[in-house]
Parts: sequence; structure tokens; C-alpha cells
Amino acid sequence: MPVNKNPHFAFLVLQEHPYGREMLRILLDRGFQPRLVLAEDSPLADLEREKFLVRIAGQPEPPTLADLLSERDIPCETVANHNDPACRSRLADLQPELLVLGGTRILRPPLLAIPRRGTINAHPGLLPQLRGSSSVGWALYKDLPVGATTHLVEAAIDTGPIILRRSLAVYRGDTYECLVRRTLTLAGELMAETLALFVAGEVIGTPQDPGAGETLRVIPPELLPEARARLAEGRYSHFADGES
Repeated sequence: MPVNKNPHFAFLVLQEHPYGREMLRILLDRGFQPRLVLAEDSPLADLEREKFLVRIAGQPEPPTLADLLSERDIPCETVANHNDPACRSRLADLQPELLVLGGTRILRPPLLAIPRRGTINAHPGLLPQLRGSSSVGWALYKDLPVGATTHLVEAAIDTGPIILRRSLAVYRGDTYECLVRRTLTLAGELMAETLALFVAGEVIGTPQDPGAGETLRVIPPELLPEARARLAEGRYSHFADGES
């Protein structure tokens, strides 16, 4: 159901990234309307979007930003880089309570200093075990649970205090692509729940153990077949039925 109070937030996303499109869809459905959408249109945005489209190949794509914002009074502006002075100036003029990230590059401290109540990210993996990229692939490869986490953003990668954290049920017959797609939805749902906590004044951030977990890059293509095989061959230890 729609919320009674809408926090004053800006939504940052790489141009047409499926992750951000799905998150924005869920936020709008739950009554959370950003004051501004800032989409980074850059070579990095193109690269990250195409990588993610490969990860969800064959799965339903979320609506485009244009479709989501059609007939809504929400300005959507493009920037060359979220860390650029022009972007910082635009956000400083807006004076948002929060920045909500729908998939961005690593943001620098001058930008993170702008929102009065902080910046929130939804990471498509369970922190602190798996920070960084390709969390679903790494979780399967390392035989760890799949899930998503919302957290406050610090200058380092995925290290900020955890707000919400939830595992995703993995079923026999699931594919890698299907799990990546369902993780998008889970991350968006957790972000909506997190904004509701901000509205209620009930946000509690739990600091992460800096010595726990790993910060990983994109899973190498030579390792991904093993991640897929764990699912296909029933060797994954975290199926929802508890059997492997």
C-alpha cells in the first residue's frame, strides 16, 4: 500500500540499468516517489548495463525509465558522471534527505556528504560475506546463500552499516539467470522496506565486521560454469527444501 509520508530523496542510477529500473518500479508501486532521478549516461553505464542484461538473459526485463516516469511529475536528468561537480551542484541545490542508489559507479566522499541523512544502497548479495560484484555467481560458486542487503554507504565498497538483510529461496530447477533476476526484485523490495523504516524513524544500522567476508570482482568466465553446475547437478547446499 502507498506510504503516508514520502522521504525527500534523489534516485541515482546508471542509464537504463535493469537493477535500477526494477528498484524504481518497486519504489513507485509502494508510494515512494523521488524528487529527482539522476541517470549517468557514460561508457561505464553502457558496459554495466550490457553485463547485467547478459546475467538475466531470457528473463523479463523491468520497464524502462521513460515508461516508469511517464505521466509522473518526476524530473529525470542525465549526467556524464555521478561524481562530477555538475552532479554535486544539482544535488546540493536539491538538498535531499537521502540518496538512494539503483546501481551506480563507486561514489566519492564529496557526493556522499550532500544528503542530510545519508546514502542507501541495496547490494544484491548477503553482506558481509560477499562484497563487490557478481554476488549471485560467487555465492553459487562458493556454495553460500543467495540474498540481498540494504546498507548505509561509506567511501569503501559495500562496507557501511547493514540495515536489512534477507536470503533468497533457491529452488531445484532454478537457473543462474533466474536467480539474478529474482535478486533484483528482492533488492528493490528491501529498499522499499528500508525507506519505510526511515519514515518511521526506526532505522538501525549494524556495523559490519571489517575482517569478515571478501570483496570480489566480476566472477571470471572460467568459474561461472561451476556455479551453474552446482544448481543443475543438485550440489548446491542451500536449496529451499534443505536437501542437496
